Amino acid sequence: MAEPFTPAPPSHAEQPDADASAEPRAREPLWRHLLGDSLRERRNDLGQTLDAVASRAGVSPQYLSEIERGLKEPSSEIIAAVGGALGTSLLDLTIDVAQSLAAASAPAARASVSRGAFALAA
Repeated sequence: MAEPFTPAPPSHAEQPDADASAEPRAREPLWRHLLGDSLRERRNDLGQTLDAVASRAGVSPQYLSEIERGLKEPSSEIIAAVGGALGTSLLDLTIDVAQSLAAASAPAARASVSRGAFALAA
């Protein structure tokens, strides 16, 4: 009489992830979304319209709107032009985005990166 069929144990790829029960990590926001938020906030704080800022920056109002909504990934030249039209610099916009990214990242992730940076520096 033949032995009863016994399925092989699941391969490593088929085994459930040990972290599957852990809470899913929030997605890090995209740079273009945070840049758009910063540009829109600066424009609104100045009481400027899309048309006025776009005209001074040399872009269309539609394109500026898409940048503000995070739909476009503008070149550094375009970012600098829009920033200049808003009276700010590429550096200030970059700092705004970096601070927003830092605020949005999990404290544990920042601590992990910081420890790794210290280890690399040593």
